[in-house]
Amino acid sequence: MKHKYLNNVVTLKLIEDKCVGCGMCLKVCPHSVFELKEGKARIIDKDSCMECGACAKNCPFSAIEVKSGTGCAQAIMVGKLTGSETTCGCTDENNGCC
Repeated sequence: MKHKYLNNVVTLKLIEDKCVGCGMCLKVCPHSVFELKEGKARIIDKDSCMECGACAKNCPFSAIEVKSGTGCAQAIMVGKLTGSETTCGCTDENNGCC
């Protein structure tokens, strides 16, 4: 079963100009967020990204950016695991994120 988190809140970004199509992101991503197409990586399932940071840490060309350990998905997972409030702290005051 493929995990989905919240829609449109992931910090994952691919800098296509830096990508050389080595495929490392595909190898390390636990949720198959990427594919190779026409010699470059592409994000195909951004909402499945759990912001673990494996792709960015293993990209030898710094073509991927992600704020690992942040965002709504991470906050909700921690809340569920610890039994605490499952919120990412987004409010209307800071323009919200979810």
